[in-house]
Amino acid sequence: MTPAFDRDVTQWVADHRVDWLTTVFRVITTVGNTAAMTLIAIVATVVLWRRDRGLALTVLLGSASGWLLMQALKYGVARPRPPERFRVLAIDTYSFPSGHAMMSAIVLGLVAVAAWRTSAWVRGHRAVLAIAPVASALIGASRVYLGVHWTTDVVAGWVIGALWVVVALVVGGVLSRGRAARRGRPVDSPGAAP
Repeated sequence: MTPAFDRDVTQWVADHRVDWLTTVFRVITTVGNTAAMTLIAIVATVVLWRRDRGLALTVLLGSASGWLLMQALKYGVARPRPPERFRVLAIDTYSFPSGHAMMSAIVLGLVAVAAWRTSAWVRGHRAVLAIAPVASALIGASRVYLGVHWTTDVVAGWVIGALWVVVALVVGGVLSRGRAARRGRPVDSPGAAP
């Protein structure tokens, strides 16, 4: 059963759509699709490979396992999307959680952490890190605006995605520390990760 809150937000958004904003959100939602997020994860992995292989693998495997988790949740919960009359886009898969919200939180979150850890420029220009949460917020909002997700699908996607980033970093950190210890190197030394 869909909460009244979800129904009310979806109805309000549908009643207040404007053409120019619909066009903007169509573009934003495309940036959050599986192909775009996969491309971002792969490019980040390739760029990171020479600097920190442990982080590169964390980005790649964290993103891939997050996608598998998202699919498992979608088919496990099997929540229907909002009715077709609200949808701007034609889509027929399950609704919970929002894959766009979840995967943008995971991929962009992991890339932001990797950028922070490997780039002095990023550490010196912290504001650039706001791109990740702002982009994920806009991507998630686009799904509600376009009528293809309930609000709680998107919020759950963000929360699960953020938690998965933490899991991936903990697992990646544990693995990096384990490799460094086996090689007799301090964890924070250059080259600690293979």
